[in-house]
Amino acid sequence: MSLSVEGLRVAYGDFVAVDDVSFALAPGESFGLVGESGSGKSTVLRAICGLAPRSGGRIALDGDAAQPGGKAFARRVQMVFQDPYASLHPRQTVDRMLAEPLAIHGIGQGDDREARIVQALDEVGLEAAHRFRYAHQLSGGQRQRVAIARALILQPPLLLLDEPTSALDASVQAEVLNLLEALRRQRRLSFVMVSHDLAVVTHLCERLAVMQRGRIVETLASADLAQRRVQHDYTRTLMAAADGFRRGASGQ
Repeated sequence: MSLSVEGLRVAYGDFVAVDDVSFALAPGESFGLVGESGSGKSTVLRAICGLAPRSGGRIALDGDAAQPGGKAFARRVQMVFQDPYASLHPRQTVDRMLAEPLAIHGIGQGDDREARIVQALDEVGLEAAHRFRYAHQLSGGQRQRVAIARALILQPPLLLLDEPTSALDASVQAEVLNLLEALRRQRRLSFVMVSHDLAVVTHLCERLAVMQRGRIVETLASADLAQRRVQHDYTRTLMAAADGFRRGASGQ
């Protein structure tokens, strides 16, 4: 599914968090948004899915204007948040968390719904035994896998990923990133991913936009970033400051 964001603006009173942001995503493409803390990148994702007040601009899915927040939109677009512990209900089992979106959208009944839950867990590398555990009984990596399973159980063609690995240990980060890439290829998903980690973005995304103070200052291919073929001074500053960024990170 394609996504088009045109002239997006988000303001909180007199403070403009996102100003005139535009980008397009082709079906099956992965696109990254990078920038320092406070650059507006996460706010862009929240505005796309209706969690931040949009004061201007247009969002379109497959060329048609989108209305974030409704059931129809949720069937097509889901978001995975940064902190899997905060995004999972502490008093619900994994089984209930995965069953809830199916019930809300009237998908499956009885054995069919149960089979969908087991399949969703299997796709993210979790055994069926995890179904009846609570979030506090899972590791950070397992919690994020549950969050991914919950986002994918409605089979949306587009995922919004807000720093999906930044709260995880380095070894677990790699596992989750590889899982996301495998799922994207298997399901032909489209991704928009926010990250402050340039190495993560060049690994998972084909193109990216660099944000500074609520605006996009440069859009380029990840291969160009990996080879340091950049135009804007701010992008060069990010590269110099990036912890662990390596030339040639794309595709590794």
